[in-house]
Order: sequence, then C-alpha cells, then structure tokens
Amino acid sequence: MAPTTPRPPRGLKPVLSALAIALLVAGCASSRGLAPEGRPLDADSLQSQRSLAGASDAAFPTQDWWTTLGDAQLNALINEALQGTPGLDAADARVRQAIAQAGLADAARKPTLSASAQYVGVQLPETLASPPLGGSYTDIAMLGLTFRYTFDLWGGEKAKWQAAVGQTRAAEIDAQAARLTLSSNIARAYVALAQAFDANDTAKADHSRAAQLLDLGRQRVAAGLDNQLQIRNAESAVASAEQQMQASEHEIEVTRNALAALLGKGPDRGRDIARPAVLDAPTPGVPGVLPSELLGHRPDVVAARWRVQSAQHGIKASKAAFYPSVNLAALPALAVGAGDLGDIFSGDALQLLGTAAINMPIFDGGRLRNQLMKSDADYDLAVATYNQTLVGALREVADALHAARSLDGQIVSATQARDAAQSAWDIATSRYRAGLGTQLDVLAAQRPLLELDRQLTVLRAQRLAASIDLDRALGGGLVITAPDSTEPNIAKASTP
Repeated sequence: MAPTTPRPPRGLKPVLSALAIALLVAGCASSRGLAPEGRPLDADSLQSQRSLAGASDAAFPTQDWWTTLGDAQLNALINEALQGTPGLDAADARVRQAIAQAGLADAARKPTLSASAQYVGVQLPETLASPPLGGSYTDIAMLGLTFRYTFDLWGGEKAKWQAAVGQTRAAEIDAQAARLTLSSNIARAYVALAQAFDANDTAKADHSRAAQLLDLGRQRVAAGLDNQLQIRNAESAVASAEQQMQASEHEIEVTRNALAALLGKGPDRGRDIARPAVLDAPTPGVPGVLPSELLGHRPDVVAARWRVQSAQHGIKASKAAFYPSVNLAALPALAVGAGDLGDIFSGDALQLLGTAAINMPIFDGGRLRNQLMKSDADYDLAVATYNQTLVGALREVADALHAARSLDGQIVSATQARDAAQSAWDIATSRYRAGLGTQLDVLAAQRPLLELDRQLTVLRAQRLAASIDLDRALGGGLVITAPDSTEPNIAKASTP
C-alpha cells in the first residue's frame, strides 16, 4: 500500500486558504513610490574650526554652571526655582504623558485575558407563546474567559512602541531643557538687576557732580563772577540726573518682580532679593572637540534627534499595515452556561469557541497610502527640525564665544576712555574753581564722563550675559543620552 501524505486538520484548511489568497492579492494596496526625502545632517560636516579656534583648553560647563558667577544669593535663587515652578511642572507632566503613551503602545503588543459574568432572565406571556414556553420563567447564567492576541508578524506594533519610546526620550530631555532655560533666565535677570543697581550708582554719581557744579555756580554768582545762565544750566544737569536715578530705581523693582515670577512666586518675593554681589565673568572658551560631540551636550539637539528616530519607526509601522495580519481576537473563548445555577460548573455546561481572522488590505480608498505619506512627511519634518536645530545650535555657540571675547576688549577700551574722561572733568572743574575756565568747559567734560559710565554699565552686563549664553549654548553641563545615529536608510527599506 502506497504511503499516504499527511493532511492538515480540517479546521486549518480554511485558514491556510485565506492566507494564500491574501498573499496573492497583496499588490492591490501598495506603498510603492512613497519614500521620505529628508536626510539628517552630519554635525561634523558643519565647518567651525576657524570660528571656534583657540578654545581647545576649555572644559564643558558643570551642572551648577551658575556658581562661576560668584554670587551665593544667585545660587540660592536658582536652587529654589529648580524645586518646582509652573513651567517645570508642565514639562514634567508632558513626560508622564509620553511615558503613559509608550505604555499603551507596549500593552497593545501583548495578549489579554478577560473574565465576564452574565445572568439573563426571561418570562414570556402566554399571549405570545403557548405553555410550557409561555407563562414560565427561564434564566441563564454564564461565566466566561476571553483570550485575545494579534500576531505582530511584520513588526508594526513593535515599531509603534519604539516610536512612542522615542517621543518619551525627547520629552524627558525637554524637561531637562526646561530646567536649563529656567536657570539661565534667572541668571540673566539677576545680571539685569545688577545692571540696574549699577545704573543707579552712575546716576547718583552724576547727580553728585551736577550738584557740586550747581553749588559752585551759586557761589560764583554771589561773588559777581557769573550770571544766572550758569545757574540754570547746572539746575538742568541736576534734574536730568534725578530722572536717571528714578528710571534706574523703577528698573530695579521691575526686575525684582521678573525674578519673583521666574521663581513661581508673587511680587513680594522679589522685595526680599538683595543687591547682587560683584559678579565674575569667566574667561570664554569652548572645548576643542568635533561639532558632533560639542552639540551632543545640548538638550534641544538630542531631543530633536530622538524625534527623528521616533518618526522613522512611525514609517515602519505604517508600512507594516500593508501586509496581512493574523488576529486571534477570540481564540479561544471559554465559557460555561446553564439554565440552572446548580449546573453551571458541570461538564455539560462547558462551551468552547475558536475563531481566527486574517486581514489583508486590498482596496481601502487610499487610507494606507495617505497614512504612509503622512508618516514620511512627519519624518521629513523631524529631520528638517533637527537640521535647523543643529545649525542654529552651532551658531549660538560661536555667537556667544565671539560676543564674550569682543566685550572683553570693549570693556578695556571703554575703561581707558572713562579714566581719560574723569581726568578731563577733574581738570575742567579745577580750572573753573580757580577762575581760569568757564562752566561750559565743565559741562562739556561732564557729558562724555556720564556717557562712558553708562556704557561701561551696559558692557559689563552684556559680558556677564554672554557668559551665561555660552554655558547654555554648551548644554549647561547636562548629561543626556542620544539615540544611535548609525541607523539604516529607511528610504531603501522593503516596500510592500
């Protein structure tokens, strides 16, 4: 007798047949011709050696970079703010949202088992049905377990989960970036407060000089050496200095209010902030490393890179939707049911149902192609954002470095000019006291002195702000994890 070929179980034949038919018509819904266009820039291809030259001895900032400014009150203010503000709370809430979304995507990949219990009672009137059906009460009790699972044959569900994980990583880094932004904004506002106090000192010094000139003018008028014109000129200079004092005092109060708001507190908190100490402006420098390493410390760059990777997984998930799927949404469904509660656990009450479904997109009105087009566009947008962030980040580093170096030179020149102006004013005042010069000579010497005092106040504040900007541009000492940049070219991935 010839050997017989084993045959598959009868219940499996329909499944295999359906799968074969689905594979035959797989070309009806196709992703052919669709591919993303964006390509992430290689950071090291952005030439910056000449712009950042002479910075090889510098180190990256520490996580508490603001301590280099040398003010204990500033340290306390930033530490207070980092304990929690509405802005930080919002960033942390977005992280929790992203974590939950990743958890939902992960849960969709796993089997589920649920239990149910049901009791149904029915009594039909005899007007609708004759006895024994009519007029009697019938009840049914059911207990059931349902198992559901969808095979992730093409990795689409895993890709969705990986995309959600990428968004979570980006949100976590965004939360760190929010802390860096908050600390740098507080430091900048603190520098502005110091500048307002310095401007107030300048206005007071100018007021003192103008008042001395007014007293001298009155003495000379009383002695018959000058007329009222000199008195009026001196009075005008005193009034102008008083206006500058009032403006700087207003700036002090406004800046204190801004600091209180950054701390997440009411304006009264700002009144407790004392005058800043003399702040230090650290020597500017950038580590002599490749741009990829330099910018790998910046949270905005790394977060943008995570979003590129997330969008890449989104494309894979959209492509997987073009392939057949096997859904065991009700295999098996185990239940027991009986018309008498006493019989519900008997063997005769057992019910076992099994179903399997194979789904294959054929004609869907273009839904899948449009979804893939959207995923491609999301990827291109993420890449464009990353590239733009990369270029902008390198520019911020170069700008902050150049600003700090230029301001150091400007401060030296302005200080020399201010010393010369002070000497000229001293000479003009001495000559006026001795009757060898006029009040106009003194006023002419006072104007450049006042202007240079104001200019130095602004330059010193700008130099401190440049130090803050440089630390922030270098990532503020954050330690963050970037995604693997050696990923396959998704444009060349298999196409259904």
